[in-house]
Amino acid sequence: MKLESALKQFYPKSPMITDTPNCTDPDRMKGMDTAGALGMTEQRAKFGMSAFFAKNDVSEEDKFSTVEQLTQYALKVTPKLVAKSAGNKLGYCLVILAKMAFEDYARSAGSVCECSACAGKGLIYRRKDVIKHPGITRLDGTVVIEPWIENEKVDELCVSCNGKGQIAHRCRCKGRGKVLDDIQTKLQGVPVFKDCPRCAGKGFNRVPSSVAYNAIKHLVPDLTQSSWSRNWKPFYEKLICKCYIEEGIAEKSFSKTLKK
Repeated sequence: MKLESALKQFYPKSPMITDTPNCTDPDRMKGMDTAGALGMTEQRAKFGMSAFFAKNDVSEEDKFSTVEQLTQYALKVTPKLVAKSAGNKLGYCLVILAKMAFEDYARSAGSVCECSACAGKGLIYRRKDVIKHPGITRLDGTVVIEPWIENEKVDELCVSCNGKGQIAHRCRCKGRGKVLDDIQTKLQGVPVFKDCPRCAGKGFNRVPSSVAYNAIKHLVPDLTQSSWSRNWKPFYEKLICKCYIEEGIAEKSFSKTLKK
């Protein structure tokens, strides 16, 4: 049983009335068995379980716990050049990097974020000249009644999110991670698919490292692009990899627990 399959314990289904008998295998996994295995795994791999639960939106507490543990890890492995350039702002920088590393790790093809253009409302309010009455003009051009125009606050559909208030992180391949290979399809005469070049087969767009750079630059104004690429960016990528490593440790620990 995979760790991902254990998520159904947190999203139980409604009972189904059917004449089909349930599984009667005495060695089958029950709900309490899975819950116990999850508890034992959390004791052995707390970081990985917190990251996994936070990634799947099981609880908000796990998100804070994951960022906190990732920040503590970052404090232990901070490169000397990064600590030197950050100075007394190192603590704030590590918290920002930990939060953005977790956001990159937790992204998926189905995840969404609030539209920054409309603040999640789906509408943008602007002041415009509104024609209340077009006026009346004779055929000879004589104006009988002047047009009535007032400057009012109107709402317009947000172009960025198309009025949804949310922006999906999935790639243009619609989260599949595969696109049609036109050249091979013409050569072989059958549909041939390849990894999407935009998302490298992931199905979603990662958080650009430039976003993290701009966030750190507000705290460290002297940080240059070359210094970020040479010293900070590898450290930032290491924090993202740490989340995947800890999740893998939790996955192995969960499998061992079920086998015992």
